Amino acid sequence: MPIPEDVTGDEIDKDVRQELLSLPKGLAEDVSKNLVMVARLIDEDPEGAYAYSKIALRLASRVAAVREAAGFAAYANQKYSEALAEFRAARRMTGSVDLWPVMADCERGLGRPEKALEMAGAPEVHKLDKAGQVEMRLVAAGARRDMDQLDAAIVTLQSPELASNTVQPWTARLRYAYADALLAAGREDEAREWFAKAVESDKDGSTDASDRLAEMDGVEFVDAFVEDEDDEDDTGVDTDADSEIDDEVEPQAEASAADEVDVDDEDDDIEDDEDEPLAEPAVEAKDDDKD
Repeated sequence: MPIPEDVTGDEIDKDVRQELLSLPKGLAEDVSKNLVMVARLIDEDPEGAYAYSKIALRLASRVAAVREAAGFAAYANQKYSEALAEFRAARRMTGSVDLWPVMADCERGLGRPEKALEMAGAPEVHKLDKAGQVEMRLVAAGARRDMDQLDAAIVTLQSPELASNTVQPWTARLRYAYADALLAAGREDEAREWFAKAVESDKDGSTDASDRLAEMDGVEFVDAFVEDEDDEDDTGVDTDADSEIDDEVEPQAEASAADEVDVDDEDDDIEDDEDEPLAEPAVEAKDDDKD
């Protein structure tokens, strides 16, 4: 697959670059460029990211960073079995537990929430940093919901991190998950409160908490302007629509005139006030809703 000219390979993390030093220089450069493309595309074009990850995997399957990148690319495409295999391979190579939460979430994706809960209670969780532990809590709550255990999911999310007033990178997602679980359990007032708190902490728009909150408040957005350059002239009048209306009215008028010519003499004495006028076409303007 083509690599854009602005991609040099130097954009990758220094730890990954260190791993690639075990490869010949030219090969390391090719692998690093493909890894850059994986990182660049994984959110907007997961299929493209997956394609680049397969190239990197073919070039350097014995590099842990490559296996990890391939795992995340597969995960983004909901290829959970493949992602789990890559994450396990990366973990064997490094001995790190950092991938433990996403591995558990792969188990959820494969329809095995019980396995995800088992992993949530494993000793590896205690070796995770704070961000990893919060992520593991989110996965465990998701597994509870998969099993229709809403109350247990709510309790799982109740933690010091949830109650803290300090905003961390995970705060918005944790509050959002808690609000969503409350809403699923029918606790709407509490859910609204926590969606609002999620909005306060979601500075980079990582969740759609603001949309969910607006939906609960019954807020509707209406488009004030609708542009249609093809159908409207400079005055804003839809000339094409008027032309179509004229085309519809004129044939009807001609047909009515023809009918009057064919009327038999015996009907000549019918009074004019008994004739029904031709119905005028009605044009209704509709406002477009904005999502």
